[in-house]
Amino acid sequence: MRNLIAAALLLTAACSACAQDWRQWRGPTGDNHAAAGATAPVEWSEDAGLAWLTPIPGRGHSSPTIVGDRIYLTTADEQEQTQSLLIVDKATGRLIRQEVAHRDGLPARIHGNNTHASPTVASDGERVFALFYQKSGARVTAFDLSGQRLWQRKVCGFDPQMYQFGFGSSPRLVDGKLIISAEYDGPDAGVYAIDPADGGEIWKAPRRPGISFSTPIDAQLAGRRQLMLSGDGLIVSYDPATGEKLWSQIASTVATCGTMVWDAENQLAFASGGYPDSFTLAIRADGEHQVVWDNSVKCYEQSLLFANGYVYGVSDRGVAYCWRSIDGEEMWRQRLGGGYSASPVLVGDAIYVSSEQGTTFVFRATHEGYQQLAENQLGTDCFPTTTPSGGRLYHRYGNGQGAQRQEYLAAIGE
Repeated sequence: MRNLIAAALLLTAACSACAQDWRQWRGPTGDNHAAAGATAPVEWSEDAGLAWLTPIPGRGHSSPTIVGDRIYLTTADEQEQTQSLLIVDKATGRLIRQEVAHRDGLPARIHGNNTHASPTVASDGERVFALFYQKSGARVTAFDLSGQRLWQRKVCGFDPQMYQFGFGSSPRLVDGKLIISAEYDGPDAGVYAIDPADGGEIWKAPRRPGISFSTPIDAQLAGRRQLMLSGDGLIVSYDPATGEKLWSQIASTVATCGTMVWDAENQLAFASGGYPDSFTLAIRADGEHQVVWDNSVKCYEQSLLFANGYVYGVSDRGVAYCWRSIDGEEMWRQRLGGGYSASPVLVGDAIYVSSEQGTTFVFRATHEGYQQLAENQLGTDCFPTTTPSGGRLYHRYGNGQGAQRQEYLAAIGE
């Protein structure tokens, strides 16, 4: 009996630890929701409410990935011409290891708001996978959890000519496959599934040549697993097992950056962007896949958030919105100010979203008017999305300008 109790306690502890993990872009459920019952601080500042604060070398926009007691980030140093994996102790903030994935070969030109380390690290709990744009290719390096390199593979060519803005999408693990989207004006444009064991290609879904930056997202809709992607003037769904196109609809615009969200109860999916046209839309994930509603609000780099029958977004103009998912009726709007690259994240009944000017707004996830809980400032800029785990928020931001700018990783909370 005692052995059974001990085993049950170990299993409970393991499940609890797993629930606190945030192993890839958009979190464990792909919707940027913290686990049920999760909590997070509401108020903090540079002088109060931080468990630790760690200077981060180089520059990057990858969001913190959490596996067990470690945090994984990527960074790049333009002067040294390196792209690296960083490992940070979750409890103390100590930088455990910096492991260089690439030396030299960084693209000569990228967008001023991008970095050479923007894709978020993905992990299957045993390995971590870092994606970089280097030497005219999209390249993945697999590491064990201690940072030891296991393999490195060029997934495809990536050498955009028309818009040299760099790389934007993140890898996501879906049903035992590592999914990577590389969209550009060249012959290798496509969505790829590779084997996490060795990087070998499993399937490729070709995309028309053209620049876009969104990360494909997997969801259970219309009775099947779907891998959805906006951009290229389309909303497209693929079978994640084979890469076969399930359906597509003319919608969206040429370039999008945000990841799609969905309402499983009503079989709806949502996207926003973009370039050259501004839009937010809802499309049916079943039936004829018609666009149900749309408007001209532009959430370009940042993703939307769906929660309890409503869609939330913060536009490029710094205005927060709440729409009813089934018909797009605007429930409220509120000017926050600033520009936005980070995506909103839901913890309990609170939404957290950070502006490019380093201000994090916290407000209720409710359709009954905008209800602000706090406005918090750290540093001078923020582009990555904040990661919730274990009652804390793990927040990457920058402070200063030019050569004096320094990046930090903060643990917000007790």
